[in-house]
Amino acid sequence: MMSQQNGVPPLVTALKSSAIKNAASFHFPGHNRGHAAPASLTEVIGRTAYVHDLPVLPELGNLFCPHGPILEAQVEAAKLFGSSQTWFLVGGTTSGIHAAIMATCSPGEFLILPRNSHISAISALVLSGAVPKYIIPSSVNHWHIAAAVTPSQVLKAMEELEMEGKKAAAVFITSPTYHGICSNLSKISELCHSRKIPLIVDEAHGAHFGFHSKLPKSALQQGADLVVQSTHKVLCSLTQSSMLHMSGNIVDKEKICRCLRTLQTTSPSFLLLASLDAARAQLSENPDIAFNQAIALADEAKCVLKQIPGYEADEILYKDEEVIGELVGNTCITYVLNLGTCREHVERLLLGIKRLAETYGSIEQAEKKVVNVDAPFDDIMMSLIPRDAFFAGKRKVAIRESIGEVAGELICPYPPGVPVLIPGEVITEKIVDYLLHVRSKGAEINGASDSSLSSIVVCRKL
Repeated sequence: MMSQQNGVPPLVTALKSSAIKNAASFHFPGHNRGHAAPASLTEVIGRTAYVHDLPVLPELGNLFCPHGPILEAQVEAAKLFGSSQTWFLVGGTTSGIHAAIMATCSPGEFLILPRNSHISAISALVLSGAVPKYIIPSSVNHWHIAAAVTPSQVLKAMEELEMEGKKAAAVFITSPTYHGICSNLSKISELCHSRKIPLIVDEAHGAHFGFHSKLPKSALQQGADLVVQSTHKVLCSLTQSSMLHMSGNIVDKEKICRCLRTLQTTSPSFLLLASLDAARAQLSENPDIAFNQAIALADEAKCVLKQIPGYEADEILYKDEEVIGELVGNTCITYVLNLGTCREHVERLLLGIKRLAETYGSIEQAEKKVVNVDAPFDDIMMSLIPRDAFFAGKRKVAIRESIGEVAGELICPYPPGVPVLIPGEVITEKIVDYLLHVRSKGAEINGASDSSLSSIVVCRKL
């Protein structure tokens, strides 16, 4: 194994050394180390990215049989984040969630998860054939966002299964949520481990946790068995690159490896892999102070920011001030501060909000114009498990005629980015009313074959 010196990221170093060779290249990709790189893109990003866009070469290692620089990079990441093993992902956190659920849940086994989980968890149910045991999230009423999953909710789900003579194969929790809401993972992991059930945590937005006294402990520090992080979100790797961490011995490591080999491309991008190594090295340099500036700016901004309702606010801020938010809801906009956030951008955000409030009236007046409706998760009925519904025959019907039918497609309004309908669930009048309401408010409808929602795909009756 190569040795890391002076904090130099091993995979980045190996990629650089390989790229500068004057090699006679008779291998993929077709741009041949940038010699045939399309001019239209090199004018934007330069030729350097193409020069370093290399395939699996002996000196770089193999993602699926890790050795050399790849192995060392993953080992260094495991040391930093506190895992027993870390895998680099080139299919985003989605591929890590798929692998984690497939490795712990066989067809017909039960997975406990919140009903507002990311759509990647739902697609993992299709891939694995697992049966969902949903926890219905409560709401933080002031913000109309989902609250944390509590240990008592997890315990109730476990006990309900046990009363039927069944046991969960795994528990899946999203913490933090897109809005930064965290669950008590320490208590939840204790519950899981008392029953020898693995805890999987979608920590996509929490790769920075545990590296500052003002930040929550990481999921690994709280006892989670499998944790998936979007290293590209709050940390600084390239988009689509993530990490999967494992701790403890409840989960079969070889199963994880088999699932990742099945799910990930056999031609992984070394630019993505090297960016994970670089992001790890960047954080390793000063882990205790890396987030000082971002946290200080966030604290300052929170003293000024007020709730601005409606989608129009985001559009106005973007048009007038070139301020771009991350997530827009009826009653809130989520702005993300990270290692690249500068004071000038925060000041522009605050100035834009002040101008918005002055121009469009008081917050109290604006709130009266917004009708808030929580997603109708209180009376969900599953007629088919997601996998069976996915493969069932389908037909398209008018949206109002779909009431009482079984959903054949996943429908996820953005915002809030939570599936309102999952394949296999019975469509109710409440659900139809909610979907039409958020659509009228400007939400984008993801997953639906008809984004206007004039029609919807349902399962054919047997």
